Amino acid sequence: MSGVFSLVRRDGPLLVSMPHVGTELPPPLAARLTGAARAVPDTDWHVDRLYDFLAELDATVLAARWSRLVIDLNRPPDGTSLYPGRATTGLCPADLFDGTPVYREGQVPGAEEIAGRRAAFWQPYHDALAAELARLKARHGRVLLWDAHSIAPEIPRLFPGRLADHNIGTARGASCAAGMGEAVLAAAQTFPAYSAVLNGRFVGGYITRTYGRPDEGICAVQLELSQSTYMDGAPSFRFDEARARALRPALQAMVRAALDRLPARR
Repeated sequence: MSGVFSLVRRDGPLLVSMPHVGTELPPPLAARLTGAARAVPDTDWHVDRLYDFLAELDATVLAARWSRLVIDLNRPPDGTSLYPGRATTGLCPADLFDGTPVYREGQVPGAEEIAGRRAAFWQPYHDALAAELARLKARHGRVLLWDAHSIAPEIPRLFPGRLADHNIGTARGASCAAGMGEAVLAAAQTFPAYSAVLNGRFVGGYITRTYGRPDEGICAVQLELSQSTYMDGAPSFRFDEARARALRPALQAMVRAALDRLPARR
């Protein structure tokens, strides 16, 4: 366990990143936040608990400790928008997904504070991610990076209507081997209780787009799950084990489909 993340190191060709599962806030920062923000509603709630089968896949797991309100580990370090022209949240979010302010009046961080958070929180996570990918690639010759996320099914500010249950992102095919995204989608579609889309509203964030280098043997896939598939929404954010139990076979099938499409060892 690091001060920034937890790391479970295993030896299979699979690394699962969970950059938004953290819920902790440094007390001095929490004192500057609005009441709504202190509840950290935009967390990828319980994703670590949901993926309880990763030991069976011999997967390395990297998970954030701190809330994305401290700094968003899935955003570019310079704060460039991942979706230009569309509503989104930044490197150090100033508003929640629904537009509610994160900070009390006069408490929004400036450039110097953001740079400090980037050094203290963002960089160590990405250093660990790069190091684990290098370790697994050296062992296997190729590796799958699965970036695990979840989100509320309806957020009018970010997308119209209701989100699909499984939102698979491969940077429009650029972050993984040819056919891998389609194979993951096909696996999802064998579970008709859930809807699925490939490269829809979410095509993959900074992690998927940056570390997915299929020509170098690293394939990256992001899965943005609708939280309605395994938990209650606000205000309880309660994990529902019955729903999770029904969902896990679909998750395992998608991850295995991606693993099966990894290129042969070089």
